[in-house]
Amino acid sequence: MKNLETKRLILRPFQVSDLDDFFEYCSLNTVGPKAGWAVHTNKAFSLKIIERFIEKGDVLALVNKTENKVIGSVGLHKKIDELNRVSFEIGYVLSTPYEGRGLMTEAVKAVLKHAFMDLNIEEIIVCHFVGNDKSRRVIEKCGFVHTHYGEYKTLNFGIKKSKYYILAKENYINYMEATNE
Repeated sequence: MKNLETKRLILRPFQVSDLDDFFEYCSLNTVGPKAGWAVHTNKAFSLKIIERFIEKGDVLALVNKTENKVIGSVGLHKKIDELNRVSFEIGYVLSTPYEGRGLMTEAVKAVLKHAFMDLNIEEIIVCHFVGNDKSRRVIEKCGFVHTHYGEYKTLNFGIKKSKYYILAKENYINYMEATNE
């Protein structure tokens, strides 16, 4: 994905030099478990994740402009199911001290605009674990429509009950027009 910019954030591909900032928020017990992955306990592990992000090119670092610091990430992941159908899923994580300021909503909206208008993606899915109201609020503020409840297999915590949503390009355009964004 290309670099994106919002009022308060720069969204750009991860760099190895982001390791300290990345480890700082990934080592918080209030971040990873909400997204289904274990707390990072050492920088070597965090470096492997950053290297994977760089290799795949589907996750952007969220850089807070005022601090020039990586405070989270947004990924747009291409999925291919057993019937060879392609879909795209958005996922995100934000360092706990930056929650509640609308930063993640701002970042997700920038990625959605890029996905629909530049990449011409027709629809995007997203889900959150039941009980993760912060993630739910971001999803709702971005215009996604709830489709169903299901189970999501996490990396470290087994299967968790989740709430699934979808946003079609046409609905995105209508939502943005209705909200004057």
